[in-house]
Amino acid sequence: MKRYLTLEDGTVYEGQAFGGSSTSAGELVFTTGMTGYQETMTDDSYAGQLVIFTNPLLGNYGVSLADNEDLEPACAGVICRQLARVTDSWRASESLDSFMQRHNLPGISGIDTRELTQKLRTKGSMRALITDEVLPAEKLPAELIQDQIASFAAVKNQQRPYRIPGSGFTIVVVDFGAKQSILRELIKRDCNLVVVPSSSTAEQILSFAPDGVLLSNGPGDPQNYPDALPMIQKIQEKTVIFGICLGHQLFARANGAQTFKMKFGHRGFNHPVQEVATGETRFTSQNHGYAVDAASLDQTLLTKTYVELNDQTVEGLRHKKFPAASVQFHPDASPGPHDSVAVFDDFIAMITAQQEEKYAQKK
Repeated sequence: MKRYLTLEDGTVYEGQAFGGSSTSAGELVFTTGMTGYQETMTDDSYAGQLVIFTNPLLGNYGVSLADNEDLEPACAGVICRQLARVTDSWRASESLDSFMQRHNLPGISGIDTRELTQKLRTKGSMRALITDEVLPAEKLPAELIQDQIASFAAVKNQQRPYRIPGSGFTIVVVDFGAKQSILRELIKRDCNLVVVPSSSTAEQILSFAPDGVLLSNGPGDPQNYPDALPMIQKIQEKTVIFGICLGHQLFARANGAQTFKMKFGHRGFNHPVQEVATGETRFTSQNHGYAVDAASLDQTLLTKTYVELNDQTVEGLRHKKFPAASVQFHPDASPGPHDSVAVFDDFIAMITAQQEEKYAQKK
């Protein structure tokens, strides 16, 4: 069955339908990961986006429930060059096509993803529409995509706090769209987790007596989360803070820095990042369309800790006064690479240092 991808510049691509049957609009973005399509599709940071996979073959190892970053896919649709006809993995519980049908997530194959990616690199990310019939580009209002992200955020904020008991430090995770792999890394470190909605106030968060607070990843423009800024400002004076991806951007904005929309963003598992203090280079997993403005850091109490080597964008920050830090990349990195997983140990070390300081002051 034929299916069409219409871009806001009027370009129409014809391909083959797979997955769900729904019409879907979103911001068209590309990811360069060679594996991890299931993790990408269920990563809440992709809410409201149509994802182009540059790896030419999709679905060859099927889908396993254990690899989900959330219970359901968050992206608006999937574009690929070729859908695998055979699934071959002992871990697979179903095929990618079956998984997408079950969640009514539309996909389109047979697309020249190389040409499409080159277009986005030249012109930047743009709105697009997946349909079973050709529709004009004016059916793509910018508000439609933002409404999808807003609806996603509203669902997230309906949840109540929940606990994942542990014997170590109490960490409150502010859930803007947290990946399960982030929670898994904290669980590995025996943390006692309390996951709270992104709408939580500083007072609500501090009522759990946290040893540290983690600001998670999530979708969209950090400017659309104004209520998070006063929350962060109050909490960083009381306890250790660590931000990842969107959490990194919100941490920066709460401390006076600015953010901007990138031309086509960073998405994939092969982005080189350099630690400023040591000069050490790591390959990282990334998924973001916004970044912190480096020039805006001069008037803040933030110092840059990591930079992306391809475009020199800010990849990490640390507060000069408070025990607070953040990274733009994903140190949890599921399925990989795992070069930066020790960043979670740095977070725990910050908490340990603060606890020791408090103990010394009491003596």
